[in-house]
Amino acid sequence: MSVTMPNTSIPGITHHTAQVDGAELHYVSAGAEGSPVLLVHGFPETWWAFHRLIPLLAGRHRVFAVDLRGFGDSSPADASHDSTTAAADLHALIEHLGVGPVHLTGQDISGATVFRLAATHPEDVHSLTAVEMGLPGFGLEGLGDVTHGGSWHIGVLAAPGIAELLLAGRERELLAEWAFPSMTAVDGAITAADVDELARTYARPGGWTGATGLYRSMLAEGDSIRELARTRPLTIPVLAVGAGGGPFTEQTMRQVTDGAVRSVQLDGVGHYAALEAPSALSATLLDFLADVDAPARPRRSYGGQETTTLEAET
Repeated sequence: MSVTMPNTSIPGITHHTAQVDGAELHYVSAGAEGSPVLLVHGFPETWWAFHRLIPLLAGRHRVFAVDLRGFGDSSPADASHDSTTAAADLHALIEHLGVGPVHLTGQDISGATVFRLAATHPEDVHSLTAVEMGLPGFGLEGLGDVTHGGSWHIGVLAAPGIAELLLAGRERELLAEWAFPSMTAVDGAITAADVDELARTYARPGGWTGATGLYRSMLAEGDSIRELARTRPLTIPVLAVGAGGGPFTEQTMRQVTDGAVRSVQLDGVGHYAALEAPSALSATLLDFLADVDAPARPRRSYGGQETTTLEAET
């Protein structure tokens, strides 16, 4: 069903909802032809994290960006929400759209979700692009260890009821005064309008439930992700895009992939690559997807340890 959402009207981008397993997922679409791309956000984000990237991809691809369950304008999640449920939602959404296999792009805390989808439903996924993304069982949990430089927000979000207790009513302050300033490198990339739109959805009833579910899941699912990587390593083409997190994404993806991995480092960009450097990220994605979509053409070698470094736009 096509819908119009508040404050998010962008020419060429259409809003929709889909019913999946008792939940309503909000997603947007753009582009009329080309292979399909599904964009999956992290935290503290929604589909809006890609609103500058989508028009740059839509000239060559059909592009979809989803609000995961418990995020944005999708249904709130329940107390048992985890990456397994989120991956099942994506599988159902791809079936609903009738567009599989898709070029899947995930970032940040959606890592376990997109990896589970690609590993358990290989028919759904033609390629995987990991942007500033880690995995439980492969070092991501260390980001919650504040005694060794980890971030306080992981424990707050993982503890039942604490996010709602401490953060409700302070959504805009959290984003504008901590989340974006602490992990953004491109001055002015995150605008007041960006903060307003993201804060709007986190402030709605149930607006924290997706984040709390995925962070609880992250701290508990390391063994299951390692086992999944051992028994079902990825064999599809993988692009690892690093920015503020350095080589962490590439190092993670090489451990779970039994196939080609291309690595690109966006120089001068912070954690929020799609908002900070949409032109550089789109150029990287379009080049990778063109290579994947043209199997008859000799592909460049992008295995091994080769990494490309790109300067971000200013």
